Amino acid sequence: MAIWAGVFEAFRLAADPEKAAPMSAYMRGKFAFLGIPMPMRKRLSRDFLNAIDKKFVDWDFVFECWRQSEREFQYLAVDYLSKVSSALSPLDIPNLHDLVVDKSWWDSVDGLNTIIGAVALCHPELNDTLLNWSVDQNFWLRRVAIDYQLKRREKTDAALLGRIIENNFGQTEFFINKAIGWALREYSKTNPKWVRTFIKTHKDKMSPLSIREASKYI
Repeated sequence: MAIWAGVFEAFRLAADPEKAAPMSAYMRGKFAFLGIPMPMRKRLSRDFLNAIDKKFVDWDFVFECWRQSEREFQYLAVDYLSKVSSALSPLDIPNLHDLVVDKSWWDSVDGLNTIIGAVALCHPELNDTLLNWSVDQNFWLRRVAIDYQLKRREKTDAALLGRIIENNFGQTEFFINKAIGWALREYSKTNPKWVRTFIKTHKDKMSPLSIREASKYI
């Protein structure tokens, strides 16, 4: 029996169809849900996540979570990857890439974004990979590229951030224009002058949504 069988069983026993329906509706019906709210999901997975070997990444477990039809299992995989993030390396980026582009929506992608950003901070050679993602046909990869430096503050590579955002000007995709605004807004807390100058220089190419979000604190 797989070591994760217990937590899978606990999730399925806790299923609540009455809660599942509105949870699925909130995600525009893109995914089925068991109906487990986040606090309960955290409680059900606590013992399992506390017992794992944090020096090893069990990709069989992660992909088994991703194969499940109910969204809570993808959340479990992201929680697991957060726990073992210090064991992740550039060799794991292809697997993380595959998760980003499969069953994609903002909830899973933004969770993976934080994990990918942590790996890239420890391994700056991955900046070239993220720069390539910024022009990928898959807009979820581009969203990760735009936002993977979130909350780095003084450690933000502003020149790289600027290049990645410029690669995504002229987009009509909400999640890209929102990501641009989010990245600039967050960096404005550290370097408002740079963000003001960037907006002034590029305002004719930026969407109103990006400018509005980016200007929130400046």
